[in-house]
Amino acid sequence: MKKALLLFIITLTFSQVNAQTSIFNNLLQKHVTKSGIVDYKGIKIDEVTLDSYISYLEKTTPEESWSGNKQKSFWINAYNAYTLKIILENYPLKSIMDIKQKGKTAWKIPFAKVGGKIYTLDYIEHEILRKKLFDPRIHVGVNCASGSCPKLANRAFTEENVDVTLEKLMKEFVNDSTRNKVSNKKVQISSIFDWFKSDFTKNGSIIDYLNTYSKTEINSKAKISYLKYDWSLNDK
Repeated sequence: MKKALLLFIITLTFSQVNAQTSIFNNLLQKHVTKSGIVDYKGIKIDEVTLDSYISYLEKTTPEESWSGNKQKSFWINAYNAYTLKIILENYPLKSIMDIKQKGKTAWKIPFAKVGGKIYTLDYIEHEILRKKLFDPRIHVGVNCASGSCPKLANRAFTEENVDVTLEKLMKEFVNDSTRNKVSNKKVQISSIFDWFKSDFTKNGSIIDYLNTYSKTEINSKAKISYLKYDWSLNDK
């Protein structure tokens, strides 16, 4: 009887997570292009849908028993949902950098409620995703709502798709000539690879990491420079 009850609870929880993730997925499919351009005006009209997903986040505490992929997809979705929310709360605006509250930037404002606790976007990214669920590809999963940021995926992450989706996004990002300019002898790459260099060099050099995804083979001694970051809003 106890085993049957436990199985029922697990099944119910799994169904709830999937149902709520589908709500967020449908929102992204409707208002984000394949190239990552966001229709914030459209989401503003459809904000009740985003709020429905956020209500789920507010009540849900990720369990330690969840797989790494399940935790990772949950927290990336939470980060992206709350980034959309803070943009909408300040829309229209030209850049996420314009958001300030008591001298704090959008990433340092404690407003993201998950499982009854209040987090900053920085805490979700740096303390949870980068430390507890380390994966360099997280940097193409979380979205900073800006032109130079890796594109926002127009689908929600799930336990089943997070690995293949992050892999696809990283390959697209590295080979996107508007965000990284790669040749055999010289690379001009996103500042993300500079800011978070330690994440990308745990198993080799930056060039080694880029070569894992680059369509152009880069010489190990290629000259590296970093592109100026475009913080303009990633809207239509």
